[in-house]
Amino acid sequence: MIRNTTAGGASDLAWFKSSYSSSEGDSCVEIAHTPGTIHVRDSKNTAGPRLALPPTAWRDFVTYSSR
Repeated sequence: MIRNTTAGGASDLAWFKSSYSSSEGDSCVEIAHTPGTIHVRDSKNTAGPRLALPPTAWRDFVTYSSR
């Protein structure tokens, strides 16, 4: 299940983005993880909506996108 979450509780998460991202950060996503969920947000709109995915869905996405 993929959930669209709001900004609530985001201060408890440690967000990071790829080292391959440009220094401007204008076209990146940021990722935070907890034991059961991978959180994804737009680096341009950090207070905006977020996706919350189970680790298996994130793994499948990364595998598919790296092909």
